[in-house]
Amino acid sequence: MASLPSMSVPARAQSSSPPLPAFVRDIPAVLLAAVPLAVLQPLFNRIAAHVARTRPELFARLGPHTGKYYLIDPRDLPFVLVLRPDATSPYLKAHRRHEHPHHDAVIAGTFLDLLEMIDGSLDGDALFFSRDLRIGGDTEAVVALRNALDDFEGSALDSVLSSFGLLSRPAATAVAALRALAARNRQGSRHE
Repeated sequence: MASLPSMSVPARAQSSSPPLPAFVRDIPAVLLAAVPLAVLQPLFNRIAAHVARTRPELFARLGPHTGKYYLIDPRDLPFVLVLRPDATSPYLKAHRRHEHPHHDAVIAGTFLDLLEMIDGSLDGDALFFSRDLRIGGDTEAVVALRNALDDFEGSALDSVLSSFGLLSRPAATAVAALRALAARNRQGSRHE
């Protein structure tokens, strides 16, 4: 088993950004901290099953790495996800940070950076070299996953959002709002 990176949520760096955007940025973490993972797990099961059923080519591109366990660590959320991208038996399970689940590879970044990377809006290499993205464990498996996402026809994020069924449109609206906020924060930090 690969060693697990520090699983604590890092303290926010002090910045001159207005408190409201920082508060808004932290809302998902605050809200999700109180939600039992058993309530969220059916959603993660649905996402994994939907993507495997509608976009099996994503998993097929991973070749021998489809059976690997990827620990996805959105550092600003109160849980981590373990993904096994096997089209015949997809697995996406949430774990509290203290659980230290089995994994072969680790991908860690902020929730929004990971979301943008899945969607292809942010370059994983650029995130890695700027140290906004950390990887560990089986790096060959991480590179295979990144390449599969890069080769993905269309938007992987749209495939995930479509798994929400009737809630797809509100989920897409919420994601768009979070992305707009992140873009404003990035632009504001460039002007400081």
